[in-house]
Amino acid sequence: MPPAPSAIQAKLVAVFFWRRLDQPGHDCCRLFRLSGGWKLRGMAVFSESGQPCNFAYEVLVDSHWKTQSARLTGFRGSKEIDVRIRRTADGNWRVGTKMQHAVANCIDIDLGFTPATNMLAVRRLNLSVGENAEAPAAWLALPSLKLEVLPQTYLRSAELEYDYEAPSVGYKGRLRVSKLGVVEQYPRLFEIASA
Repeated sequence: MPPAPSAIQAKLVAVFFWRRLDQPGHDCCRLFRLSGGWKLRGMAVFSESGQPCNFAYEVLVDSHWKTQSARLTGFRGSKEIDVRIRRTADGNWRVGTKMQHAVANCIDIDLGFTPATNMLAVRRLNLSVGENAEAPAAWLALPSLKLEVLPQTYLRSAELEYDYEAPSVGYKGRLRVSKLGVVEQYPRLFEIASA
């Protein structure tokens, strides 16, 4: 497995700003190119189960878009949040010091409060139009902040569109993405406000 991407020599590639459609909220994220991979760094502000949330997040992936680590800091209501997630060399996941055996076969992280992490599977799978793939993700569930398997299917229906399904959370929709693979339209959940 290649070494984890270094924060040294980070080059800003793009900035994205989403508006939530299901409730009040926004998300702003920057994509960086690293010498050994990519980094997403963003901030999401929204309400979850009536609790105001302010989450700063960072996700590091290798040059093949495989998640290496993620960090979430901020607050949910009066509770401070600091979650460190790491994917080990043997493909297992840790949240802090605790192993997360249930998600051992997952390659991607999915931070369900942001569309930014859908880009990881889109880029990693690199599907041709008409191809589909299952891409179960290690999903950070709210409010428990535990990793769960999120079964997902991506079908590339057009050059910049994917039919996306996550049956365990009852979601099915056609995602529109940018040339970078960033979700611009996530029906009923998010839309890009600027990029």
